[in-house]
Amino acid sequence: MRTAEAGIFGPHLPDDVSVRRWFALYALLFAGLAIPLVVLVGREGWTWADWRTDPEGTFGQMGAVVKLLGFALYVSLACTFLPLPTGWIVASLAIQGVGIASDVWTTTLIVGCVGAVGSTVANLNDYHLFTWMLRHHRIAAVRQTRTYHTAARWFARSPFFLLVVFNFIPIPVDVIRMLATSYRYPRVPFAAANFIGRFVRYGVIAFATFWWNLGWIAPVALLGLAVVLGGGRLGPKLLRKLLRWATNRQDAELSNTQKEQSG
Repeated sequence: MRTAEAGIFGPHLPDDVSVRRWFALYALLFAGLAIPLVVLVGREGWTWADWRTDPEGTFGQMGAVVKLLGFALYVSLACTFLPLPTGWIVASLAIQGVGIASDVWTTTLIVGCVGAVGSTVANLNDYHLFTWMLRHHRIAAVRQTRTYHTAARWFARSPFFLLVVFNFIPIPVDVIRMLATSYRYPRVPFAAANFIGRFVRYGVIAFATFWWNLGWIAPVALLGLAVVLGGGRLGPKLLRKLLRWATNRQDAELSNTQKEQSG
């Protein structure tokens, strides 16, 4: 038991994760998607006026390849450090008549697979960035806290299942990926769990959008939900910063007043 705990709670360094190699690979992947996307979009000759006057028609005229390339690029960027909402774009690709396919099962399978691959790449970006951060001793010190020990024991019971569940549930909580990284959970099962969870999530959204013919209601509603949930996550932090700033300013003004009076 002591040996197992030492592996979980011991110092993070050394590790065998090459952050530089991963992001070099990601840069190649990104370029491999972005270059053909730019070429294909350039050939079509759409303008911003087209999008302003007839966004639905313009979107419908886009080829499936263009839509999927843009989709893959977008979700590959949506990580903890760039928290872009993904549900709305998944739903938009499944709208009947303007989506990527003419039947529900093809739409569900393609959108689920492409989205899951892109999100898995984004979550691996998180994994490597968290690893890099944990190499700094001040940040790595969190692994010695009682709260972390409790969370790590909970995670150790069923790490793969928990990663799948947290990738399926559309909540703005990234702590499970931070925990998996600090726990040194291997990258292969980490990626597999992320893929399964996101495939199911995106597949459900795509299927529901197409099957019930929700149209643009689905992406708009999902985007609004993402804004509300994101505000709920960022709002308290912003409020605390504003309160801290206001308190510091008030203290500074009071200090200056006292100095003037004493002078």
